[in-house]
Amino acid sequence: MKGLLICDCDEVLLHMVRHFGVWLHETHDIDFAIEGGDFANSMTRRDGAPPPTREEMWGLLDQFFPHEMGRQTLVPHAREALAALSTMADVVILTNLGDHNREPRIAQLLGHDMPYRVETNQGGKGDPVARLQAEFGNPVTVFVDDLAVHHASVAKHAPGVHRVHMISEPKLAVNVPPAPDAHVRIDDWQVAERWIADRFASGQPA
Repeated sequence: MKGLLICDCDEVLLHMVRHFGVWLHETHDIDFAIEGGDFANSMTRRDGAPPPTREEMWGLLDQFFPHEMGRQTLVPHAREALAALSTMADVVILTNLGDHNREPRIAQLLGHDMPYRVETNQGGKGDPVARLQAEFGNPVTVFVDDLAVHHASVAKHAPGVHRVHMISEPKLAVNVPPAPDAHVRIDDWQVAERWIADRFASGQPA
């Protein structure tokens, strides 16, 4: 049986925060400290007005997706790693975006030669990971994501899944500790590919 690779997109396959920051500066005259861990607390208005509220921050993200997704660039070696891993595993991209962004995300990834199934999600990823496992027959599964909260969710709802914490943006990665509920922290796809391939080769759950 083939394995199953369930992979996040933003800051795992595609750079997002650096391009979101440029867009905020150009379009809304907002400075964005991408090394900050909290989006809402990382924004300052250049005219000295109060920073965006958390609600306004979500509104800005809704403007970025899907209209500015063309700004996003590919994470080094991500495309090649997924292509190699797809020979031994089914690949599903599980991305926390509104469902209306599913088709734009599919088109975006196809533009980077990544023709994989895409599932949109809101909230914790543990339940959808467990559902995908069941759908594919509970194969050896690896989950890759940049947010610790999703590793905690997967650890709770699908504990047999191998969990890789990856943050591809260097300015962000240096300020974010390894997720406690991940099995490993790897921020480089060449290294991650070998680790993930070894999990599939072992045939063993976490």
